[in-house]
Amino acid sequence: MKIAFKTLGCKLNYAETSTYERGFRALGYEVTLWDSPADVYVLNSCAVTEMAEAKSRNLIRRAVRTAPGATVVVTGCYAELRREEVLAIEGVSRVFGAGEKARLVSETAALAERRDFSTTLEMTTFRPSEAPPLSFRPSEAPPLSFRPSEARGEISFPAYSSGERTRSFLKVQDGCDNFCAYCTVPFARGRSRNIPVCELLKQAREIAAKGIKEIVLTGVNTGDFGKTTGESFLNLLKALNGVEGIERYRISSIEPNLITEEIIDWIASGTKFQPHFHIPLQSGSDTLLKKVGRRYDTALFASRIDYIRAKMEGPGKPPVFFGIDVIVGLPGETDELFDETVRFLRERIRPAFIHVFPYSKRPGTRAAAFPGQLTAKVKAERVAELESLCEELHAQFVESCRGVREKVLWESADKDGLMYGYTGNYIRLSRPFDKALAGEITEVTI
Repeated sequence: MKIAFKTLGCKLNYAETSTYERGFRALGYEVTLWDSPADVYVLNSCAVTEMAEAKSRNLIRRAVRTAPGATVVVTGCYAELRREEVLAIEGVSRVFGAGEKARLVSETAALAERRDFSTTLEMTTFRPSEAPPLSFRPSEAPPLSFRPSEARGEISFPAYSSGERTRSFLKVQDGCDNFCAYCTVPFARGRSRNIPVCELLKQAREIAAKGIKEIVLTGVNTGDFGKTTGESFLNLLKALNGVEGIERYRISSIEPNLITEEIIDWIASGTKFQPHFHIPLQSGSDTLLKKVGRRYDTALFASRIDYIRAKMEGPGKPPVFFGIDVIVGLPGETDELFDETVRFLRERIRPAFIHVFPYSKRPGTRAAAFPGQLTAKVKAERVAELESLCEELHAQFVESCRGVREKVLWESADKDGLMYGYTGNYIRLSRPFDKALAGEITEVTI
């Protein structure tokens, strides 16, 4: 049996798809490309924007055209939020929502091979004794046109990626209780919940056994770790730091109000965690942060950046890489409020990279009903301005690192005679390809 996978969206989706792939390989399936004939197609979809949903639909139809009669299954956020819409697409065999991911391999194989579900592979899940308490009052919940499943938030599906030799994305947390005005993620992925530390240690050791030396911790809201197990994010970091064979860790995304001084102090004390932080800002305007329900203001955000730099930078140490998420074109974002964001980034934070996203109006969210919706033209202009600022700031960051000694983890791909790798503070370097260095860490002067 041949099977093809396609993944849209975040690192969590990639980790989950990789886990599905390992499950199907264990059943003897041969993995092929999405545009090639296959017996089974698995799409891990995204719904963060209208464009992501449209791309999901197009990929489904491409699979159906490529192999009429194949088993086509869809999972991910688009599948959860628009289940009936997905099922209505001709050729879709099955939809797996957020609470059904652990059954995807077993039930898809049974469907494709017309076998009894009970004879196929079942993946691990964790179900806490009781669902975590909601952290918002019912009156504040978004007036959604769809109703999230009550059971969905009770299940945690462990996952990690294993498709490359150098790094793995390890899912440590899922879901979110924040319900920001513009976001459907809590309804697509459920309440905040986490995998137990003991299971994550087991998975980290499995990753190390594959020869992978770097792990990126992924989640919707990683700093919220521990809600379903009574553990803490710092507990997890300390436990993972002791796994033999893993030499570097990165934290893919953590809210500024959840990266505490205690966490920063420990990371800076001499650990495997790299001077690289991905922290969502979304807006540099306190007016907009409050309006959309973010749980911090610019003063708190700036103080966290300052504290990390004070603890982790200094003579002989590399500058810390900060990747910052920003949404442009939120409803009510006037020219003046947008300028506040630009000034905050350029004059106060000066990150190494800005991940820029145009606001996408998502049906059912509170922000969709806000006045002051901006045109696509205005949003595109603001995206372009921040992308230009990102290029400027990134170039300055790289220049500030020249002459610093850093360790680089080299990747295995040969690209026109060159190989590439990343320093601990996430600068991409190149050198002539040397197969012996693939997956190895060497020290260089930038």
